[in-house]
Amino acid sequence: MTPLTFIADVIKILIMVMFVLNLAAILTWADRRQSSMIQDRIGPNRAVVKIFGREFRLAGLLHPAADGLKFFTKEDFMPPKADKLLFTLAPMMAMAMVFTLVAVIPFGDTICPHAFHWNGWRFWEGPAVQRWGTCAADPAKGYYPIDLVVAPLGIGILYVFAMAGQGIIGAAIAGWSSDNKFSLMGALRAASQMVSYEVTLGMSLIGAMMIYGTVRLDDMVRWQDEHTWGIFVQPLAFFLFFTAAVAENKRIPFDLPEAESELVSGYFTEYAGMKFGMFYFAEYAEVVTGSMLLVTIFLGGWALPFFHRDGILIQFGNVTVFQALVPHLWMIVLNVLAFFGKVLVVCWLQVTVRWTLPRFRYDQLMKLGWKILLPASLANILVTGVVWLALEKAGATASDGLKLAADVTQAVVAVAITVAVLRVVVGFFAPVKHQRDVVGSSAAIAAKRGGTKAEPMQA
Repeated sequence: MTPLTFIADVIKILIMVMFVLNLAAILTWADRRQSSMIQDRIGPNRAVVKIFGREFRLAGLLHPAADGLKFFTKEDFMPPKADKLLFTLAPMMAMAMVFTLVAVIPFGDTICPHAFHWNGWRFWEGPAVQRWGTCAADPAKGYYPIDLVVAPLGIGILYVFAMAGQGIIGAAIAGWSSDNKFSLMGALRAASQMVSYEVTLGMSLIGAMMIYGTVRLDDMVRWQDEHTWGIFVQPLAFFLFFTAAVAENKRIPFDLPEAESELVSGYFTEYAGMKFGMFYFAEYAEVVTGSMLLVTIFLGGWALPFFHRDGILIQFGNVTVFQALVPHLWMIVLNVLAFFGKVLVVCWLQVTVRWTLPRFRYDQLMKLGWKILLPASLANILVTGVVWLALEKAGATASDGLKLAADVTQAVVAVAITVAVLRVVVGFFAPVKHQRDVVGSSAAIAAKRGGTKAEPMQA
């Protein structure tokens, strides 16, 4: 290991860990803010900082900091008959398993050090960067490719499944060691739910792995960069994976292990102080890591349409519309920003889902997993195999048609991203208009249906 690679590894670890930590904290605010917008409430506004007699609320962003301070200062309660060792280990395991996942998630393309240097602020030297494949290495000058992933393991997605499966243990031992029947019931629900939806989670990715021909996450992104995003070649798998990921995170509408009306707080009912904070924070960290996996496997990872390692190339089939070489450093920066931007969008989508859908009953949750999602994932594998074999035997004409279709999907994505960014910018600077629209009332709805019918009172 050279000093350059050691420094690069430390920087990569800091980037991923700090992103997950900070975004998880911001998501606690986003949950409250989004729910208040959907339910027409004020939202978080009580945390205030006074500077020179003026109050600053920062749109409620001070609440995550206040919550963290409260967790540190609250009493660390432990039930008298609890298993003290397991009771203490459970929240640690819940947190640790989340952060082990980020080690194999790539957040950018490979950096080719021979393509730029810092002397005189020149960012282009040596041989040109290859659009596909691996970067050239020059040991004599100390140039080695730097993969923007903490641990580029060859097993890739298999490591993710191995580590994600350990999260069940934290919830199970938390409920069992608490000496509380509600906690134990919540632990049983969490274990059965997570085991059930992990099956669908894994099965939904088999079709994608058949298409990509690899289990390495960075190679999956490179396939999407060269062809098209995974959501276009595996649309059903995308929705199956998203649904199963939300269920794995135990968030609404799949929050049965923590159903307040039935189990108080579920498997962490007896936890207080920072131990509860670790469970609470781990849930939001799981949202971030799940979004990272979804982006990597189905939404192109760091890739943007027509933006490649060596520059911009707009091409449809064999017709080149536009081509421009861009310094490699700036393309890498754009890759990293694109990846984290996509993760933010998926996290926002999960927050919206939480405050939109009602909670399932437990029997409905299990039926959805075993009778609908799992058969759908198996059918997706079968259809993917049949279509893949048919396309392999179709010849060059089908390959050319697929390439053109892939380029068209890239153009559609490029237009959609441009429109979305412009709408966000315009909406940010547009004046806020408060207007109340009354859609209807229960009395009006009842009147349209013929009025209410009162039953005769019984003694």
